[in-house]
Amino acid sequence: MAGSALQRWWRAGAGLFAWRPRLPWRSSGPGRLEPALVELLRRTSRSFYLSLRFLPDCTRDTLALAYLLARAADTIADTALVPAEERGLLLEALRRRLSDTAEPGLDRLASRLRGADPGDAERRLLLHLPQLLDCLDRLPPGDGARSVMTLQTILDGMLLDRLWFPGTDTAGLRALASEAELEHYCHCVAGVVGEYWTDLHAAHLPGVRDRAAALRPLGARYGKGLQRLNILRDLPRDLRRGRCYLPAEELARLGLAPADLLEGRAATERARPLFEALSRRTLADLDAGWEYVRLLPRGELRLRLCSAWPLLLGVETLGRLWRAGAWLDADRLIKVRRPEVYRLLVESAARAPSRRALDGLWRRLRTGLPPSA
Repeated sequence: MAGSALQRWWRAGAGLFAWRPRLPWRSSGPGRLEPALVELLRRTSRSFYLSLRFLPDCTRDTLALAYLLARAADTIADTALVPAEERGLLLEALRRRLSDTAEPGLDRLASRLRGADPGDAERRLLLHLPQLLDCLDRLPPGDGARSVMTLQTILDGMLLDRLWFPGTDTAGLRALASEAELEHYCHCVAGVVGEYWTDLHAAHLPGVRDRAAALRPLGARYGKGLQRLNILRDLPRDLRRGRCYLPAEELARLGLAPADLLEGRAATERARPLFEALSRRTLADLDAGWEYVRLLPRGELRLRLCSAWPLLLGVETLGRLWRAGAWLDADRLIKVRRPEVYRLLVESAARAPSRRALDGLWRRLRTGLPPSA
């Protein structure tokens, strides 16, 4: 018994970090990422790359590919490399290309990238888009279909975002109409990712397959909770880009219009009840995400950790936002610094074999936050 517990600790804790080489991906076989794309992933998102390194081999490359494609779509939506009036057309073309290899609408993208700085990170990612799409075409049928459906839904959310927020600065500031619109948007761009994460692992891991019916709705709430957190964290910056994701009907109940939020600190007190309500809703979804982690099979320690890490960092970020209370301060910087991230990863890895110990870490990070909605 003691030996078994020690082995589980080593696999999830110290051994987790000792076993993996820097680039663990194999570059042969359907859906396998080539080394150049693995390096692109590392440069594009160091934190997500760190999580993906420890996923099971059967799902890691597919999830990495889907992530890079979603990041490429998000880059098209916001990059200054492409004129604003062309971004929506390119997103629509990318959505069609996901299921139609003959779609020619992305051809114009290459011409927009020719004069850009060769070292520009956005240019580097978009130049790899044809290669990423070729990898998507070569995925095994089941994984390919799941990936295409998820990416199409994410692109639907991005296109809705462009429809709702056509402006790029405060002169064109608009708000979502209702909580229903906010919920729908969060599902399109993030809730569907939680469902995809579940479906992909259920297709390859029998232990997850047996629990998929319970995991799937929790996974959707997990994703939506992280997206709501992003909205709260990025609120001051989004307002200056003409985007207010706070529902207009809820602002109106407080006698506020979206433009009032541009007053920054002066408007914070008036809008505080809404910020606190949205924080409670966010926390409720993150709590559902933690139930997702707890429900994962005990034998899938790597998957449990990779699922827990975004939540642990998310609830730590929400706690800092809550304690700072400067929801509209454009000068605030709420960020978990890299040394703190690494400490959290190591501590969670050491606790992973024990559900009780991992729950204790969640409760500690949650201390000081209000009851969830």
